[in-house]
Amino acid sequence: MDLGFLKKGKFLKRLNRFLGAVEVDGKESLCFIPNPGRLQELLKNGSEVYLKEVGGQKRKTTFDLVAVMSGDVFVSVDSRLPSKLFAEAIDKGVLEEFRGCSFTRFEPGFEDVRFDVELSCQSRCLVETKSCTLVVDGVALFPDAPTVRGKRHMEMLAEAKKRGLRSAVVIVIQRDDARVFRPNEETDPDFSMALKRAVREGVEVYAYLTEFENNTLFLTHPVEVDV
Repeated sequence: MDLGFLKKGKFLKRLNRFLGAVEVDGKESLCFIPNPGRLQELLKNGSEVYLKEVGGQKRKTTFDLVAVMSGDVFVSVDSRLPSKLFAEAIDKGVLEEFRGCSFTRFEPGFEDVRFDVELSCQSRCLVETKSCTLVVDGVALFPDAPTVRGKRHMEMLAEAKKRGLRSAVVIVIQRDDARVFRPNEETDPDFSMALKRAVREGVEVYAYLTEFENNTLFLTHPVEVDV
């Protein structure tokens, strides 16, 4: 996925869940933070960030926060991207685990929830993608904040599987320095238990790294899933 022209800046502070202050070209500006997670290990005063200038009369902010540098690791923080990255990888046929599948649509409905992606894999396949930015000692952890919505998704994926649909969770690790994925039991034990129950019901779980090159972000190889 082409992220377009990005400007470097310096993160100053998080003002609320979706609003931050950054310094760009020596001036302080407001930015939209497209991620409801805590991001505490990333959004520190002085952190190097990448921003995309976005216009629009109704916007209060000049920029979208696209990524944060964690040491020398480029970490994409836009939680809107994983479903698009996954769908793009499906179209390119680069994910062995979904070989033979084709993209059908975004936001398919099932009962009272909406998932991120629907595929056609001989039969209907429902996929929920999750954005993972937290990596500790090579271990990718999701979520970094409690998610009632995420727990509900796991429960309904298990229900879809019981009804004969292929169901999968795809963890998009928006960085390239993890070697294994685990649910973040300490931060959200309820989600973690729901994920484990879903796996016992036959829901598939995959985790993929991303790579940033020439202003393009894309899924690369899968990592081990330890559920």
